[in-house]
Amino acid sequence: MKYNELHLLKKRPLRRRGGRGISAGLGKTVGRGTKGQGARKSGKVRAGFEGGQMPLAMRLPKLRGFTSHRSRPLMVKTDQLEHIKKTSVDNEVLFDAGLVNSPYLPVKLVVGGELKSKKEVKLQAATAGAIASLEKAGGRFTRVNQVARPVKKAAKE
Repeated sequence: MKYNELHLLKKRPLRRRGGRGISAGLGKTVGRGTKGQGARKSGKVRAGFEGGQMPLAMRLPKLRGFTSHRSRPLMVKTDQLEHIKKTSVDNEVLFDAGLVNSPYLPVKLVVGGELKSKKEVKLQAATAGAIASLEKAGGRFTRVNQVARPVKKAAKE
């Protein structure tokens, strides 16, 4: 068998060594171009970096017409709690009473009118004035996490 009759399985390209003179093919600038951040030894930048300019991901919310998808808390006034017969009030009770349109959205208690009956309120947020009004009537406020929506089970095929 002769050398030119050999059948090699794969030909791997040789690794090119950069910066070894002009005739080596990758001499002097070593394929990095001339000058600039990318030509430096530590010239790597993170994804989304725009050289100090405000990045696109941070500019988008400031643009005209941008709408946030974060759900704002539903407001319930303190005098609306008077219409509820139960002493313990939470998202489910407010939904049953028709004061909020979903038990799965965050609810915030705000001052609005006088509260006379004692209530134990368990909601996501409340103003300082609303908490003071609750405590003056003999009730108390407890902050709880938002109620999670139930997970729908996939239909079996």
